[in-house]
Amino acid sequence: MTRFAAPIAESIWDMKYRFKDLDGTVHDKTVEDTWRRIARALAAPEADPDTWEDAFYAALEDFRFLPAGRITAGAGTGRQVTLFNCFVMGTIPDDMGGIFDNLREAALTMQQGGGIGYDFSTIRPKGAEVRSVAADASGPLSFMDVWDAMCRTIMSAGSRRGAMMATMRCDHPDIEDFIAAKADSARLRMFNLSVLVTDAFMEAVKADGAWELTFGERVYHTVQARDLWNRIMQATYDYAEPGVIFIDRVNAANNLHYCEEIAATNPCGEQPLPPYGACLLGSINLARLVRAPFEDTAAVDPDELDALVRTAVRMMDNVVDVSGFPLEAQAREARAKRRIGLGVTGLADALLMLGLRYGSDAAARQTADWLHAIQRAAYLASVDLAREKGAFPLFDAEPFLASDTMRRMDEDVREAVRGSGIRNALLTSIAPTGTISLYAGNVSSGIEPVFAYGYTRKVLQNDGSRTEEEVEDYAVQVWREKFGDAPLPEHFVNAQTLAPEAHVMMQAAAQPWVDSSISKTINVPADISFADFKDVYLQAYETGCKGCTTYRPNEVTGSVLSVEEDDEALPGETGAPPEEGGDVVYMSEPLERPTELEGATYKLKWPDSNHAIYITVNDIVLGGRRRPFEVFINSKNMEHFAWTVALTRMISAVFRRGGDVSFVVEELKAVFDPRGGAWMNGKYVPSILAAIGGILEQHMISIGFLEGEGLGLKTDPRAQVVNLEGPKGPACPACGQYDMRMIEGCMTCASCGHSKCS
Repeated sequence: MTRFAAPIAESIWDMKYRFKDLDGTVHDKTVEDTWRRIARALAAPEADPDTWEDAFYAALEDFRFLPAGRITAGAGTGRQVTLFNCFVMGTIPDDMGGIFDNLREAALTMQQGGGIGYDFSTIRPKGAEVRSVAADASGPLSFMDVWDAMCRTIMSAGSRRGAMMATMRCDHPDIEDFIAAKADSARLRMFNLSVLVTDAFMEAVKADGAWELTFGERVYHTVQARDLWNRIMQATYDYAEPGVIFIDRVNAANNLHYCEEIAATNPCGEQPLPPYGACLLGSINLARLVRAPFEDTAAVDPDELDALVRTAVRMMDNVVDVSGFPLEAQAREARAKRRIGLGVTGLADALLMLGLRYGSDAAARQTADWLHAIQRAAYLASVDLAREKGAFPLFDAEPFLASDTMRRMDEDVREAVRGSGIRNALLTSIAPTGTISLYAGNVSSGIEPVFAYGYTRKVLQNDGSRTEEEVEDYAVQVWREKFGDAPLPEHFVNAQTLAPEAHVMMQAAAQPWVDSSISKTINVPADISFADFKDVYLQAYETGCKGCTTYRPNEVTGSVLSVEEDDEALPGETGAPPEEGGDVVYMSEPLERPTELEGATYKLKWPDSNHAIYITVNDIVLGGRRRPFEVFINSKNMEHFAWTVALTRMISAVFRRGGDVSFVVEELKAVFDPRGGAWMNGKYVPSILAAIGGILEQHMISIGFLEGEGLGLKTDPRAQVVNLEGPKGPACPACGQYDMRMIEGCMTCASCGHSKCS
């Protein structure tokens, strides 16, 4: 039986990927069972499924190939979930009916567990005339608020909230409002934002020329391009958004430029997609492929890498056939083009094992070599699949070969594509791998540097006590196994010590061999000057990147976890995260109920009922912080008996599990009674269940668990910000630890693996 490399890896597997029924019945007894389940499900479309099941199992074994979380959790379970991670939705029409049709499609997609991306450039600007109703348009940001509210009330499959990306063209009349939207820390918090930057705009920035903001054929405003660029940069400097997507470069490199135009990406940016396009993701774990690590002969075996890539491509191609889709339009799009996104994880650890310093010229060259080999093997594997099963339906050789990506391809690959076609329109992408990287033994994520080589993870026990476990990076584990307590070599650098230019160099080295895009966050120090900060984005543009995302600790979004340096620490090693402050806890098992609890009872008089309903909420104090623990709902009206008992049991069970339980409020407040609601205290309440949700919300606000009405759980409003060699970052909404890190465009928790993007 496989031994997990770290306790956190087993915890992630058990919580996120292990096949269990809702009643707790376990189907995957071991991680081998998980691999076998996935292999069997993905081999089903094959003519010889038994042979391919064994081949697929061998690829999964030892965590060498890591399908994305949707596949790992859902394949072979029979559940009605999609195996695709995320989608770009249909083009939003500039009319009310079409806008809300798209909202409905978004809700259905997130309900099955898919993140979504939208281009809001198609909606007319604020103040524009709407002739059909003789009124002024409210503008795209007002509709983004509607999407944001919808996303907060939809619980994605696997207990994950949906993630969203919103893009807007740099020439849209509302672009300045879009740029400034995240200045309000409570607004659009379910969205990532990116500006679609054109080559013409960048040339105007360089020339300090005028720039027209247009919609349709009308010019609404004219601004200086450099001023607008500085606004983008200042917003990103101040509160980490919006990101930038070099959209002309994206479309020029797209193999499918002849039959689609891209204007949006998935939530983390690694998959630029057309309307109804879907991202199908998987990663080669380079850290597990290094032979003789830390020795002079350390290397990745090119034959093993080639064979693994070829098997992974076949597995991912089969996902297109076995997966369900929230919408038929998404199924048609996926099957017409069969695009996949094969990437890497563990790259930084693999470089460390070869003795290479992340961000050095040698590391950039090795990165380019590995990714070139992966892209080449993937394309040749897809050509072989085309010979066996047929090319993707929209394949057209000459325009396909005319893309910037195919022009860079090795000539023998180009000739193979010309002669036999290709099964998959696009094949490579580097996605966020935070959670699956933890599952694989805490290998470095994607192509990111190692954030920290070690930290202490707090684990809550059933009796309310806490234990601590040391979590080490995978490369450090390998080093310790070989060399014991010998000091780590000087080339063990981490994200805190790297210059921003080193990040850009690594992204640029990978980009030519990645035909979709790369999800990467360039962490910059809080004290970087604005001029130096702007240069990071210009460097990304000049070196051929398709986009750029940075994270600078700031007052609006908080600070990335600052690690406490020990005077005796080894190079690159870090101390434990700060311990002070109230904790929001997540428990794998519910807490035992104390003998006595404090609480409050609220009386609810619904207009259509003869008897009042009484709601009692009892609280528990953990880590000096009060949080709801159980609910009792009672009424003399026997008509209410069954559902009040059900609510009492279900809500109490959720509360006792911990974490961000504010979704209970959101879900209840969203319930509409088809018979109509009622006016209560000057507000329209759509149902009696919504009224109960409102009472729970007010209770949570009164005890300091929520910051305010409609805000949900963010950070502990009572917690003191303690400076321990740097400010404390935001609390994880799942486990409450102050261990959130910006990785590949997503805030990711190192303690429990929570991330909205994986």
